[in-house]
Amino acid sequence: MTPFVALLIVLATFAAMEGVAWASHKYVMHGFGWGWHRDHHEPHSNVLERNDLYGLVGAAISISLFAVGSPLVFGAAAWSPATWCGLGVLLYGIVYTLIHDGIVHQRYFRWVPRGGYAKRLVQAHKLHHATIGKEGGVSFGFVIARDPAVLKRELKAQAAQGIAVMRDAAGAE
Repeated sequence: MTPFVALLIVLATFAAMEGVAWASHKYVMHGFGWGWHRDHHEPHSNVLERNDLYGLVGAAISISLFAVGSPLVFGAAAWSPATWCGLGVLLYGIVYTLIHDGIVHQRYFRWVPRGGYAKRLVQAHKLHHATIGKEGGVSFGFVIARDPAVLKRELKAQAAQGIAVMRDAAGAE
């Protein structure tokens, strides 16, 4: 496999991970997996959250892909593109951690973006946390953020329809 093809696989996997993350967040974390995700939406002073277990799931997926692509593990049955898919998943996990846990929730460092796309990511995620409970909500992606003004209108409509219960402005994260 050429380095160019390997790079394309890494980039395609990274891009696909935003869709996987969006669907997992909306349908798993805000669905049957709410038990692990709930503490992420509630105020607490713990260093770790149950929600962090989802990061371990992502790491297991990446490690599994590396193993499937490794001749040391699978011998002649190894499928080399899996290695590059594993790298794409790993890189997405690193970017997710820096953006979501680092910039948005400030778990690792204190920096408040004053403009640009980083500010838009923070605003979109804060709007995601504007609801109480797992129902309704907006902005389930982690790296792609839609226009906060559009998200606010969607939240207002969900609240009017009784789909989402909104936090008080003072209690929002």
